[in-house]
Amino acid sequence: MERVKVTRNYQITIPASIRNKINLKEGDILEVYLNGDEIVLRKVKSERPRIRLGKKLYPEEIEEAIERGEGNN
Repeated sequence: MERVKVTRNYQITIPASIRNKINLKEGDILEVYLNGDEIVLRKVKSERPRIRLGKKLYPEEIEEAIERGEGNN
């Protein structure tokens, strides 16, 4: 069991050992809910596959690439 401290903005840092076990990456989405007096964080499975196009893109360009089906390497 790991311990974390809540900051004044009510934020916590998820320990690296936990992040690594569930392959949590920046930008991943977590569900947060209560189970009695426990706060539960659960990684949400991505509904969209991640794609790599080899360059930085704007969100609009990413949406267009997804619609075209690009990046399924």
